[in-house]
Amino acid sequence: MSDYERVREVDPAVADALVGERERQNGTLAMIASENHVSEAVMEAQSSELTNKYAEGYPGKRYYGGCEFADDVEELAIERAKELFGAEHVNVQPHSGSSANMAVYFATLEPGDKILSLDLTHGGHLSHGHTANFAGQLYDVEHYEVDAETGRLDYDSLREKAESFDPDMIVSGYSAYPREVEWEEIQAAADAVDALHTADIAHITGLVAAGEHASPVGVADFVTGSTHKTIRAGRGGIIMCDEEFAGDVDSAVFPGAQGGPLMHNIAGKAVGFGEALEPEFEAYAEQVVENAKVLGETLQDHGFSLVSGGTDTHLVLVDLRDSHPDISGGDVEEELEAVGIVLNANTVPDETRSAFDPSGIRAGTPALTTRGFDAEAMETVGDCIAKVIDNVGDEEVYAEVAATVEDLCNEYPLYE
Repeated sequence: MSDYERVREVDPAVADALVGERERQNGTLAMIASENHVSEAVMEAQSSELTNKYAEGYPGKRYYGGCEFADDVEELAIERAKELFGAEHVNVQPHSGSSANMAVYFATLEPGDKILSLDLTHGGHLSHGHTANFAGQLYDVEHYEVDAETGRLDYDSLREKAESFDPDMIVSGYSAYPREVEWEEIQAAADAVDALHTADIAHITGLVAAGEHASPVGVADFVTGSTHKTIRAGRGGIIMCDEEFAGDVDSAVFPGAQGGPLMHNIAGKAVGFGEALEPEFEAYAEQVVENAKVLGETLQDHGFSLVSGGTDTHLVLVDLRDSHPDISGGDVEEELEAVGIVLNANTVPDETRSAFDPSGIRAGTPALTTRGFDAEAMETVGDCIAKVIDNVGDEEVYAEVAATVEDLCNEYPLYE
């Protein structure tokens, strides 16, 4: 691992921050569901000389010279993604999952067209049409919700909503939904109203690639995603679609929504996709899901309520209102970080608090699984989370939990 000596010679303040961040990641438990730890190979690729190269356009059709190796890297990323997901066409240039969504919208919709998507407080995402986001400002957006009693998608209700709203596009795929998605049901709702269907698999890209979650590729018209969450590749986004949409999608990415691609990140995508094609990745993804189940069951054993009653994916969503009605998700996030457990406050269905200080917490297992955490270790983590929430402000308990966290970090080292 780099010790940032060259950075320190030029900019000691930045070097201090970089070293501090490495120490923070090594010494804390990363449980934000959208975070993971990439391999040293991916980090090395992302810090390569490709950071210097402009490569506007696509392989073989660049607007600048000197792109032969940029072409090689992008073609490798594309072909590996096709193999992973079984997609006809892949664009690996989006800078993020949100950028990927923007490009799909730009490729298919006009301002004022209608989008139907899951409400943010029920597990949706900003880029699916929240009023604070470009999607909510450019398009006419209405939302469907999860069932208040079960915490699960109600596909019949979704179809009824589609028939009444008559959207031009339905967006599926979510940032805080712990259950497997039935893509065919959503596609049927889209077909019934002659709408396009975009499946955003940003959170579950790796689970889909490994076969731990059903794939929307070949079902939905467009599949977008992030490449740095459960799949552990270079940070950015991806779009997959049939060949019939390829030209429109590529034009919407460049020059429609972006200029030059971040070729160093695409190199990281290529390396990460290559790692995901190895048999070990399937075992990793399986353990991610198993660890989430164990975490959820442990928290339930301590009396906590989980939205939907459990999980099929990499995350659990805890509704604190039943067990701890006087504690907000923001309070819990802050108290847990004080002992080295980093997760995030999150809204829950039928939220009664502010979105800035909601009633739930979201915890994910991808990063801890990358460190080697197994079911037994996850049970220990669940015990620690419960102990802190049950004893907010008890410094003796905090010290005990912090010591356990330190032991776990030492037992499962990250970057040495």
